[in-house]
Parts: sequence; structure tokens; C-alpha cells
Amino acid sequence: MDIDLRLYALIDPAVPSGRTLIELARRIAGSATLVQLRDKHASTRVMVEEARALRAVLEPNNIPLLVNDRVDVALAAEADGVHIGQDDMAPDDARLLLGRSAIIGLSIKTVEQAKVAPLDFLDYVAIGGVYGTTSKANTAAPIGIDGLRAIVQIIRARDPHYPICAIAGINSGNVADVIAAGADGVAVISALSLAPDPAGAAKDLRALVDSGLARRGQP
Repeated sequence: MDIDLRLYALIDPAVPSGRTLIELARRIAGSATLVQLRDKHASTRVMVEEARALRAVLEPNNIPLLVNDRVDVALAAEADGVHIGQDDMAPDDARLLLGRSAIIGLSIKTVEQAKVAPLDFLDYVAIGGVYGTTSKANTAAPIGIDGLRAIVQIIRARDPHYPICAIAGINSGNVADVIAAGADGVAVISALSLAPDPAGAAKDLRALVDSGLARRGQP
């Protein structure tokens, strides 16, 4: 499945934006290319309701909605897919449950994980955390641009055109470096949620990503 990772917006009610999930989704819908619902604290029922409400906003804009970790919630809400971590459901099991048309992404933090990631069961990988972030409890040190570049090279050696995004601490000041290191897009939370003007922030980030890809010779 073709997937557009240029501006991958993660929406998390734990990040205090002062806006509802739906309001934030509406504001970024003009620029985001993919949206993920990440809610580590809500009940299953509430998450399903959140996902359905987000779908209603995103579908008219042709923006796919993924659910973080929860394959059951993605199924119940008829989301477009899931994003899973190294300790979540195995990618082949997620594919079995969600079917061939679903979008499935996997977090990768190390070269070792990149070497063994089951790419055939996935649609993209998210590499990081690249920079430090306060939007997720994470004791691992940031991998930095050099770490990102090293993992990108492993994935590209396995499949030269495999979709890759970078995650954690990415903003307008460092996004150009991330794209230059080989990412096809960026996954962001605080850069949009905490912005005074999420719509403007999304537009600016998207433009910076597009410029970076153009410099790499990608459309």
C-alpha cells in the first residue's frame, strides 16, 4: 500500500493542548498526511469512540487514521490501521487480524531491530526517538541524526524504497536535518498540539518536509 508519511500527526489527549482531539484534528487536516490516535490511559470503549470521531473528521480529507498499539480498537472503530511497538502484538499477527489492506507501522530504535524487522508484514517503519521529547516516557537516550541515518541505511539496504518516518522531538528547527538523513516524513506531537496555531504549524512543517524531499530529488 502506498503511504504518505510526510506529516504524520500523533494526537494524544495526554499532551495538554487546551483543545479537544476533534478540534485539533480539524485544524491540522489541511496539511497532515496521516494521523495516529495515541491514548495510553483511556478505556477501550472511550478509545473506540475517540477513533470513530476522528475518522469522521479525517475521512472527508482522505487522511488515514491509525491507532497506537490497540489492534482491537482499530478493528472496532474501522480505522485504517495500527502503529505498534517492539513489545506490542507481532506484526504478522496484526496483519492476520487486520487484513491485507490495513496500514501497519512499527517503531524501530536500534540497528539490530532494523535488521530483523518483518518488513513484508509492514507498510512503514518509524525510527526514533531522534531527539529528546517530553511527550512520551522514555528512558532510552535519543539516537540523534547519526543514529537515524544508520538505521535508515539498514532499511534502505533491505528495500531501497521502503517508507520511513522519524519521530521524537522534531520541529521546524530540525526537520530539514531529519529529511536530509533519509526520512520520508516526520511523526510529530508537541510541534502541533502545543503550537498556538496548530494549522499554521502544520502548514509550515509540511512545507519544510516537502522542501527537504525536493532537495533529495523526490517529488
